[in-house]
Amino acid sequence: MPDDLVIARNPDADSSLPYLVRIPLGPNGIILKVRDTWPRTTKVYCHRAKEWPAGPEIVERQPVRSVSRRGAAIDLVLERARENRSQFVMTRARGREMIFWQSRRTAKQARPNVTLPIARAHGHVVDIVVDTGEKYAFGFRHQQATTSRRRLPAGDYAIFDGDELIASVERKSIADLSSGLLSGKLTYQLADLAALHRGAVVVESSYSKLFKNEYVSGASLAEQVAEAQVRFPAVPIVFCDTRGLAEEWTYRWLGAARHEWVLAKGTEDVLEPLAGPAATPAEIRAWAMTNGLDVLAKGRIPARVREAWEHRNDPAR
Repeated sequence: MPDDLVIARNPDADSSLPYLVRIPLGPNGIILKVRDTWPRTTKVYCHRAKEWPAGPEIVERQPVRSVSRRGAAIDLVLERARENRSQFVMTRARGREMIFWQSRRTAKQARPNVTLPIARAHGHVVDIVVDTGEKYAFGFRHQQATTSRRRLPAGDYAIFDGDELIASVERKSIADLSSGLLSGKLTYQLADLAALHRGAVVVESSYSKLFKNEYVSGASLAEQVAEAQVRFPAVPIVFCDTRGLAEEWTYRWLGAARHEWVLAKGTEDVLEPLAGPAATPAEIRAWAMTNGLDVLAKGRIPARVREAWEHRNDPAR
């Protein structure tokens, strides 16, 4: 049977963590220095203590219903009716161990309180084409972009170079994603996106919402998302917490795709001349004879000789 969770005052007056907690796990328990007696409003920072002091000043003693180690976390359930479930999470940062004590309330991710940037994507105004079938489309009013509408062969938001589609983003709500996974429709959409130079899927919700579907197992949906990503690794599926963040991500991603495309086009005329004109058969024969390779004075050059010529500057061969 689990022992009690015991909280005492830290006798070390110089410590910034005023309490000690003994978690009833293992033969001697796990002893931590903690900042507070319970994670009520925020996560509580903890640090390992060397030992439990003799004759400590006990602050609280709470009967434990269950305590168990699960990977890098310790799950703790107390007997009391309220504030009874919590978790100690071990992690590492900057090369040292860090421990946080959190409850369900403090672990729940709140709506992100961020101010979106207004800087141009890679210094340019992005011309975004919106699919005519897209309902409630992103307006990109906050971003420095222009929009136009036409029917897209894949995705909902795209950028073009003339008539050539460079990159496209498929937008999904969590409901659209779930139905697309279950019906198989998403597989065809991912295949169309994979055929482009760049393609992506953005979801207007957090990943955790997969596990809150009323009618479908969250584990099943998560499995299908993972399978889709393994099958189409070139098409990322990105979860954003809010619609605004999904819009911002789409704008930044399309801007990055445009920037990559422009850089690649700018180097075509630089890299291509490096290959030089194709070698004549006479040049290949002369090189082969100089390097001791058997080759006839006339006729077809053997494939092994041509391969040796093509890799003549490869130091690994």
